[in-house]
Amino acid sequence: MSALIVESVSKQYGSHRVVKNISLKIEAGERVALLGHNGAGKTTLIKMMLGLVPMSSGTISMLGEIVGSRKARKLSGYLPENVAFHGSLTGREQMHHFAALKSIAKKTADEILERVGLSHAIDRRIGTYSKGMRQRVGLAQALLGKPKLVLLDEPTSGLDPISRHDFYDIIEELSGGGTMVLISSHALTELETRMDRVAIMSNGQMVANDRIENLRQHANLPIRINIMASDKSAELIAKNLNGKRINGHIVELFCNGDEKINLLKRISNMKEKISDIDIAPASLEELYRFYSAPKNEEGEQSNV
Repeated sequence: MSALIVESVSKQYGSHRVVKNISLKIEAGERVALLGHNGAGKTTLIKMMLGLVPMSSGTISMLGEIVGSRKARKLSGYLPENVAFHGSLTGREQMHHFAALKSIAKKTADEILERVGLSHAIDRRIGTYSKGMRQRVGLAQALLGKPKLVLLDEPTSGLDPISRHDFYDIIEELSGGGTMVLISSHALTELETRMDRVAIMSNGQMVANDRIENLRQHANLPIRINIMASDKSAELIAKNLNGKRINGHIVELFCNGDEKINLLKRISNMKEKISDIDIAPASLEELYRFYSAPKNEEGEQSNV
């Protein structure tokens, strides 16, 4: 049974519908990226999942509990895009406050602060923390109580590369323990290999919701092949394969999925002139642009 079930959910403010008939299911242990432009309705949808914003229509349940109920709140953790804490409190004091609200032992709160990399600053005032450190406090509070659902809005904002790597290690641990993870982010490159599924919103509607490999297959965007020529063979390779020279030794080719095998055979016939080859399917950023593009009346991509 799906652990989080969003069915035909809409949100309307006056005559303006910010979320339009959205349905989404997330299984236990699944990691889902929620993508969309600013104003697409992502944050509103997340807040409805938490029971912070009432739905205009539709239903949302988590593990059979109605969202917003006491039990559902206890089962979920949330990191908003802009975290705000009391600057005069230390990291330890702030987390102890959150722990008390959830009836969780102070020792557990200290352990989570250590897990997110703040053991060195646990007794410093939050007012002295960098943006990345405050973000880690936000992540720590979202993890209190071993939630079954964690919703994270731009969670890696302000984090340095090493901290981002540590963050996704934590996400993998959560997923491995059966926790549902929903991440809303514009950092598409770092999400591409770390999420089980991608859901894309545009103008309040869900325009895509599937695994990345399935989205690629449906979109059928060109595959990019970069050939590194040996010696001075780039011009000859480009001419024979109808490619484009990028510089003195790299030739760039594009093909559709059904053309790839035949093209690779042609490339193999020139292997004595090739030192390396790199094959890159459509990136998550390219898929996002494809699915977010305006559609014509027949539902096909528009050139607008």
